[in-house]
Amino acid sequence: MIEIGLLPTFGSVGTLGVDALGNDFPWLSLSIFFPIIGALIVPFVPDEGEGKQVRWFALVIALATFLITVAAYLKGYEPSQEGLQLAERVDWLPDLGLVWAVGADGLSMPLILLTSFITALAVLAAWPVSFKPKLFFFLILAMDGGQIAVFAVQDMLLFFLAWELELLPVYLLLAIWGGKKRQYAATKFIIYTAGSSLFILLAALAMGFFGGGQPNFEFINLAEKSFGTGFQILCYAGLLIAFGVKLPIVPLHTWLPDAHGEATAPVHMLLAGILLKMGGYALLRFNAQLLPEAHTYFAPLLIVLGVVNIIYAALTSFAQRNLKRKIAYSSISHMGFVLIGIGSFSVLGTSGAMLQMISHGLIGASLFFLVGATYDRTHTLQLDEMGGVGQNMRIMFALWTVCSLASLALPGMSGFISELMVFAGFVTDEAYTLPFRVVMASLAAVGVILTPIYLLSMLREIFFGKENVQLTSQNKLVDAEPREIYIIGCLLVPIIGIGLYPRLMTDTYSASIEALVKRDLVAMKSVGRPVPSIMKKGLLTPALFSAPEF
Repeated sequence: MIEIGLLPTFGSVGTLGVDALGNDFPWLSLSIFFPIIGALIVPFVPDEGEGKQVRWFALVIALATFLITVAAYLKGYEPSQEGLQLAERVDWLPDLGLVWAVGADGLSMPLILLTSFITALAVLAAWPVSFKPKLFFFLILAMDGGQIAVFAVQDMLLFFLAWELELLPVYLLLAIWGGKKRQYAATKFIIYTAGSSLFILLAALAMGFFGGGQPNFEFINLAEKSFGTGFQILCYAGLLIAFGVKLPIVPLHTWLPDAHGEATAPVHMLLAGILLKMGGYALLRFNAQLLPEAHTYFAPLLIVLGVVNIIYAALTSFAQRNLKRKIAYSSISHMGFVLIGIGSFSVLGTSGAMLQMISHGLIGASLFFLVGATYDRTHTLQLDEMGGVGQNMRIMFALWTVCSLASLALPGMSGFISELMVFAGFVTDEAYTLPFRVVMASLAAVGVILTPIYLLSMLREIFFGKENVQLTSQNKLVDAEPREIYIIGCLLVPIIGIGLYPRLMTDTYSASIEALVKRDLVAMKSVGRPVPSIMKKGLLTPALFSAPEF
């Protein structure tokens, strides 16, 4: 039984490398600094200029980083604990209130694992890179450490620094290795993301200095401050813009199709697999967790924005004739389910949002990798110029089919269970009126209907459309290589595994999600909003839909 009047603990921070479970090894600091140090060594790796040696070095560093994060999970993380674990804290600039504070809970640990996993596969996907290979792999490894830091740091000012530093590698990867319009796409990316992140800095300073005295930006301290409702609403609005650009939320999304349109396959994987998840994670961490009273007012807006994302992006994807842009808009559509889940006041809906981020990270990375592999063979992204290549690339067609079925939420795949959890959590959420739930759920279902239409028609046009004689006769259409099959296979294992047994993932964060929802319900009661009757009985969701048991 959950007492709604009790405010759950945010987590306790221990000393350097020591937390409540007695872990005395700085796993998270190691996972952040190891790839960064490896990146700094890259320029000194002996290489003949084509990247044949440096790519092996980068792969070893990326795989080692993944193993470090796995070891952190196995050795120092207890899924049943809702508080902060693997906690490390060192005073950095105490006069400014800045500390090196890292830790992991259910909101961050799954995304840390996802980051190191996708990055390792992205390094393998970058195997053909021969133009400035040292700089390319330097940036990839630097991104690895920076993105892990975004999910692991427990200080808002430190979070802002990690958020900003992570942008530079993406900008360079787009500007140097992108397509014909790479400078435009890179510039648009940096203007949107760096410009909007100023709201993070302003909110961090306002929250850290709130109440006077020495500033303190640690999450645990901010969670204990009594921010006024008006103050929370101002901070929430600014952070929603900043994180909405990264998620992305329509109409702040226009940088993403351009970035994907010019990126290479490994950069695609990092953008779709990790970068978009930073926005969803930050909305959960800051907007929903640290500003719960404002969240009670903004949550309905998140639902509406999520539905707009789903419908608008699905319709736009349906009309795209460029393969990269079609998949890019599909990603925007799928992230709409994350918004609906975050706006839900049920454990099931919020848990579904978390699972959708993980699921889409895997599925999006697989689809964009296949886009890059297909372009390498056909040298075109226009669907009108493809067709009739199915007989030449049968294995590639099979890989495309499986990944597309995962994206359209076929039962047995992770996308199905995550979207089902979001829908079920929202429609059973008594925090909203029945008419609102019916209308929003019905509109969101339009995107579910459109997704299989545009994905299956895309497969038909690529592989079984009207044969392009010039393409099939003049280009040597080699089928999928062992390296490509291995990369897709590595992504399909968790996609299918989660789809068949979702507790593989939901158990890792269920305690943290329950604590987050309890905190929001306490805030709902404090601002005078009616608390759902099912919550008054001490239940967060119907037992049938309990996320860990789903």
